[in-house]
Amino acid sequence: MSTTIHPEVSEKNKYWIDKHRYYELKHFCLQYPLWKKEYQAFDGYSKQPVGSEVVTNNNRSDPTAKCAENQEYYLDRMKIIEQTAIKTDSILGSYILTGVTEGISYNVLKLRYNVPCCRDTYYNLYRRFFWLLSQERR
Repeated sequence: MSTTIHPEVSEKNKYWIDKHRYYELKHFCLQYPLWKKEYQAFDGYSKQPVGSEVVTNNNRSDPTAKCAENQEYYLDRMKIIEQTAIKTDSILGSYILTGVTEGISYNVLKLRYNVPCCRDTYYNLYRRFFWLLSQERR
């Protein structure tokens, strides 16, 4: 379920970003659950996901290094989203995080999680989140 926020707001809005940039960032955020799942799959033990070998100069593979690289890759992306949500609002950051990573609307957040703010406040913070994320991902 996606949010019903319109991708275009007035350029006079302090959190304005281009609609295509908004969609780019929105799809970046919607990958969060996949990254979390992939991050947990690389536990560094004996199992190794298919196609995850690193070839070194000696033509030898180093699966432990590849696991660490993959974990770092996913962790970095998850941290960007999490930290931006906290920077957006320290109290409502967890609700923003849930909304942007699961693609759920304010109405669903209100029903499932009892988000403690009004719709206008939430969507203002939602826009602020994407504006901050745009700054972070330049």
